[in-house]
Amino acid sequence: MTITYTGIWKYSIPMIPFTISTGTMHYAQNIFIRIHTDEGLYGVGECSAFPMIVGETQSTCFEMAKDFAAIWKNKDATDIEARMNELHLYTALNGTIKSAFDMALHDLAGKKAGKPVFELLGGGNKELETDLTIGIDTPDVMAAKAIEFVQRGFRIIKVKLGKDAKEDVERIRRIREAIGPNIGLRIDANQGWSYEDALYALTALGQYDIQFCEQPMRTWNDPLLPALRKASPVKIMADESVFNHHDALRLIKAEACDYVNIKFAKSGGFLEALKINQVCEQAGIPCMMGGMLESRVALSAFAHFALSQKNVVFYDMDTCLLGHLTDPVTGGTRYNGYLVETPTAPGIGADVEDDFLKKLTNVII
Repeated sequence: MTITYTGIWKYSIPMIPFTISTGTMHYAQNIFIRIHTDEGLYGVGECSAFPMIVGETQSTCFEMAKDFAAIWKNKDATDIEARMNELHLYTALNGTIKSAFDMALHDLAGKKAGKPVFELLGGGNKELETDLTIGIDTPDVMAAKAIEFVQRGFRIIKVKLGKDAKEDVERIRRIREAIGPNIGLRIDANQGWSYEDALYALTALGQYDIQFCEQPMRTWNDPLLPALRKASPVKIMADESVFNHHDALRLIKAEACDYVNIKFAKSGGFLEALKINQVCEQAGIPCMMGGMLESRVALSAFAHFALSQKNVVFYDMDTCLLGHLTDPVTGGTRYNGYLVETPTAPGIGADVEDDFLKKLTNVII
């Protein structure tokens, strides 16, 4: 199955502004691709550039995608590892745009085999219950939002923190008071705290039954994570500190985290995500499936990965519920309340409406 050409689109999705400790996003600056083959099949891929975390933008992803498409032209689409190694040799990092290409090849593999991707990866059925995330705002606004989420039926709420440690404690106090003791609470500082702030906040938040805290400090403070983990009454989940399985192994050896958040935008797609999860599983470190601001195309890929891996036990898969103002996806995962339901069509099972794509900047390589 030979790659004949690749279509690349600047897949911009307007959204309600969403704030984390590193900045505010006003639209999802995504890339969508279709890799066509000589067998009449094409595979789809999507990535969501989050520059304040991964250092990539929609524009850089678009330009790199042109180069990647040229490298792969007339190559074998079935040898996924060889194709991805070509991209790794061409450029270091750039995991976000690499993930779209990795995704498209896995979609093609599933379509050729007539199986959903989770079956190709050896997975079966399990329930994917997502949390729903509250962006940073005043304690009053965030508590009101938490009540709204509970009224909508969600049983797990994730709260963005990291701008002011003392106010963050007040945010969680107000939220826990508003929703009661039976709703799961997770927090994510997105690297926003110093060591001192993290220690203060996590110590103070220990009384509020927090499942875990994602990425409390900047990645350059990773050497301080073991001490913070020992002192914290709240379990620590590494996110921005783990882009690949080498990062995961480094933190595990240092006893620096309890859990790891896997995101394709960091790992570069299925292949590296599988390696991260394997390292974590061997060490007894459960993982979470996370995302950036992807549409239901990439969300479908995330669901296939999560279904295929027993060690992935947490699901932060609310990306399409965070204020996307349009949904041009055909097929794909669907939300049944707080459950993410995965398509069983061959491949990933999702695509984007042609009429929507016609409005977007695009190129064919």
